[in-house]
Amino acid sequence: MDWELVRTSFWPMVQGSLMGTIPLSLASFAIGLALALVVALMRISRQPVLAGIARFYVSVIRGTPLLVQLFVIFYGLPSIGLTIDPWPSAIIAFSLNVGGYAAEILRAAILSVPKGQWEACHTIGMSRAVALRRVILPQAARVSVPPLSNTFISLVKDTSLASVILVTELFREAQQIAAFSQQFMLVYVEAAAIYWVICLVLSSGQSALEKRLDRYVAH
Repeated sequence: MDWELVRTSFWPMVQGSLMGTIPLSLASFAIGLALALVVALMRISRQPVLAGIARFYVSVIRGTPLLVQLFVIFYGLPSIGLTIDPWPSAIIAFSLNVGGYAAEILRAAILSVPKGQWEACHTIGMSRAVALRRVILPQAARVSVPPLSNTFISLVKDTSLASVILVTELFREAQQIAAFSQQFMLVYVEAAAIYWVICLVLSSGQSALEKRLDRYVAH
């Protein structure tokens, strides 16, 4: 065990996570979640065209690997004259991916709200849009927290794929250190340990949030 290498490589990888992995995850998840809400509402729309477009988008995202989506955006688009820098390419790819998966989570959460809630809203004169905003979505949000939290944790790990398009994040730093030191096993295990700690922290936050929300749910 080369403890000196572990010591000297630790901070660059932590810095890569703080400056790359975490911001990339947060930005992609926020954009993806907004996109997912739009797609989920389109999926439950009474307009066949909107529902069909949303269904096609979800099918493409869920039916193709994230790495392929990343390559299409960064390496494929330049062939048709559209070149995007590594960071925006990664954010676009991860956001679209999150949008596809989170849309189904939100759709299921919205549909899980009892129909009586809709009927009660219509009885007191609420429009469909107002009922969604004031009554349905707040209830659906509580239901969707656990699966959405899992999606975010998975996204944190998936950001390691951004290294293939030269985005500097935790795993990219690990690759560079390993290539220089030739200590591949040691460096990659250290990187895995850092990912693990990050995910443990996020999992703890998820559990705390679920317990907090559970106070407002009748049993």
